[in-house]
Amino acid sequence: MSKLGFLVRFEAKPEGAEAVGQLLRDAVELARAEEGTVSWYSFQESPTVFGVFDTFDDEEGRDAHLNGRIADAIREIAPTLLAAPPEIKRTTILAIK
Repeated sequence: MSKLGFLVRFEAKPEGAEAVGQLLRDAVELARAEEGTVSWYSFQESPTVFGVFDTFDDEEGRDAHLNGRIADAIREIAPTLLAAPPEIKRTTILAIK
Protein backbone atom coordinates (compact mmCIF):
# COMPACT_ATOMS: atom_id res chain seq x y z
CA MET A 1 0.00 0.00 0.00
CA SER A 2 1.26 3.47 -0.87
CA LYS A 3 1.70 5.44 2.31
CA LEU A 4 2.80 8.87 1.12
CA GLY A 5 1.13 11.54 -0.96
CA PHE A 6 0.88 15.10 -2.08
CA LEU A 7 -2.25 17.21 -2.16
CA VAL A 8 -1.66 20.29 -4.32
CA ARG A 9 -4.22 23.02 -4.97
CA PHE A 10 -3.84 26.13 -7.06
CA GLU A 11 -6.00 28.86 -8.47
CA ALA A 12 -5.68 29.99 -12.06
CA LYS A 13 -6.26 33.53 -13.17
CA PRO A 14 -9.62 33.53 -15.01
CA GLU A 15 -7.89 34.05 -18.37
CA GLY A 16 -5.51 31.17 -17.63
CA ALA A 17 -8.00 28.53 -16.48
CA GLU A 18 -8.33 26.78 -19.81
CA ALA A 19 -4.55 26.53 -20.25
CA VAL A 20 -4.10 25.20 -16.70
CA GLY A 21 -6.78 22.57 -17.27
CA GLN A 22 -5.11 21.49 -20.49
CA LEU A 23 -1.71 21.30 -18.83
CA LEU A 24 -3.17 18.95 -16.20
CA ARG A 25 -4.88 16.79 -18.81
CA ASP A 26 -1.61 16.50 -20.73
CA ALA A 27 0.51 15.92 -17.59
CA VAL A 28 -0.94 12.44 -17.06
CA GLU A 29 1.55 11.13 -19.63
CA LEU A 30 4.41 12.62 -17.63
CA ALA A 31 3.04 11.02 -14.46
CA ARG A 32 2.85 7.64 -16.17
CA ALA A 33 6.56 7.91 -16.98
CA GLU A 34 7.57 8.54 -13.36
CA GLU A 35 8.71 5.28 -11.80
CA GLY A 36 8.15 6.43 -8.22
CA THR A 37 4.64 7.82 -8.73
CA VAL A 38 2.12 5.09 -7.88
CA SER A 39 -1.07 7.03 -8.61
CA TRP A 40 -1.73 10.53 -9.95
CA TYR A 41 -5.01 12.40 -10.16
CA SER A 42 -5.69 15.89 -11.41
CA PHE A 43 -8.99 17.58 -10.68
CA GLN A 44 -10.94 20.79 -11.01
CA GLU A 45 -12.97 22.17 -8.10
CA SER A 46 -14.38 25.29 -9.73
CA PRO A 47 -13.83 27.26 -12.93
CA THR A 48 -10.45 28.49 -11.65
CA VAL A 49 -9.41 26.10 -8.84
CA PHE A 50 -7.45 22.97 -9.75
CA GLY A 51 -5.52 20.33 -7.91
CA VAL A 52 -3.42 17.21 -8.00
CA PHE A 53 -3.37 14.25 -5.63
CA ASP A 54 -0.69 11.63 -6.03
CA THR A 55 0.73 8.72 -4.06
CA PHE A 56 4.15 7.19 -3.55
CA ASP A 57 5.66 4.15 -1.85
CA ASP A 58 8.63 6.04 -0.41
CA GLU A 59 10.18 9.45 0.13
CA GLU A 60 12.51 8.99 -2.82
CA GLY A 61 9.56 8.72 -5.21
CA ARG A 62 7.80 11.66 -3.61
CA ASP A 63 10.91 13.84 -3.75
CA ALA A 64 11.61 12.85 -7.35
CA HIS A 65 8.07 13.88 -8.31
CA LEU A 66 8.40 17.23 -6.52
CA ASN A 67 11.51 17.88 -8.60
CA GLY A 68 10.16 16.33 -11.81
CA ARG A 69 8.71 17.50 -15.09
CA ILE A 70 5.14 18.10 -13.88
CA ALA A 71 6.32 20.32 -11.04
CA ASP A 72 8.61 22.13 -13.48
CA ALA A 73 5.67 22.75 -15.83
CA ILE A 74 3.55 24.17 -13.01
CA ARG A 75 6.41 26.38 -11.80
CA GLU A 76 6.86 27.63 -15.37
CA ILE A 77 3.23 28.71 -15.80
CA ALA A 78 2.80 30.04 -12.25
CA PRO A 79 3.88 33.65 -12.87
CA THR A 80 1.53 34.19 -15.80
CA LEU A 81 -1.40 31.79 -15.33
CA LEU A 82 -1.81 31.32 -11.56
CA ALA A 83 -3.40 33.81 -9.17
CA ALA A 84 -1.15 32.68 -6.27
CA PRO A 85 1.59 30.14 -5.63
CA PRO A 86 0.43 26.51 -5.43
CA GLU A 87 -0.48 25.14 -1.99
CA ILE A 88 1.48 21.90 -1.52
CA LYS A 89 0.74 19.54 1.36
CA ARG A 90 2.59 16.32 2.13
CA THR A 91 0.13 13.67 3.24
CA THR A 92 0.24 10.26 4.87
CA ILE A 93 -2.25 7.72 3.54
CA LEU A 94 -4.20 6.05 6.34
CA ALA A 95 -6.34 3.62 4.33
CA ILE A 96 -7.09 2.68 0.73
CA LYS A 97 -10.00 0.80 -0.74
